[in-house]
Amino acid sequence: MVDLVIVGAVVGVLVVVRRPVDARRVLRWSALAITVLVAAALTPFTVDDSGPAASYLLGVPVVAATMPVLAQRFGRLGGVVDLVAALVIAAWGLLLGLGIGGAFLPATVLLIAGAVVSRPPRPSNAT
Repeated sequence: MVDLVIVGAVVGVLVVVRRPVDARRVLRWSALAITVLVAAALTPFTVDDSGPAASYLLGVPVVAATMPVLAQRFGRLGGVVDLVAALVIAAWGLLLGLGIGGAFLPATVLLIAGAVVSRPPRPSNAT
């Protein structure tokens, strides 16, 4: 499962390299899709292991990945929200001990890439 998620993240980054019209949107939706798929795949194992705590163990990364998708409606704070969501998902992955948490890390890479893509271009010094 983790291998499939990593392949999905690499494909997401390669799509951005090709520069679609709105790369940030592609990255945000890809990160959300990967996070939801990972949470869905890990739900049976987490429920068996942690019982009712599985709802927040898997829910925090899903909510964090949803925030950038919602933030794209408001425009300006997109890069900041991408970085905050990436940090939350990465920290949560480390908190889960990189066992099941490691599966959420490709979404972190996509959100960081979205924050980098969303930076405004530097002014040119050419005269």
